[in-house]
Amino acid sequence: MGDDAVCDYPGCNQVGEIISRLSPEGYLVATGKKAYSFREAYRRFHYCANHHEELMTGVWSRVRKPDDKKDGHVAPTAI
Repeated sequence: MGDDAVCDYPGCNQVGEIISRLSPEGYLVATGKKAYSFREAYRRFHYCANHHEELMTGVWSRVRKPDDKKDGHVAPTAI
């Protein structure tokens, strides 16, 4: 990618080659600006491959909890 951003996961100094909208806590963080798209509405973070995988695993395990199986829950999309 060539922009050599550092991984945003606390304590990690690896190159953050993966851009994600997930915060290190695994949530979306609003930019606070008037936004016309999903991309503009949420902050961007950079992660190394290992920490990005760890975050995605955490999100999926949260989404898959039995108490989340009620109607009305939207499937997570690629962030």
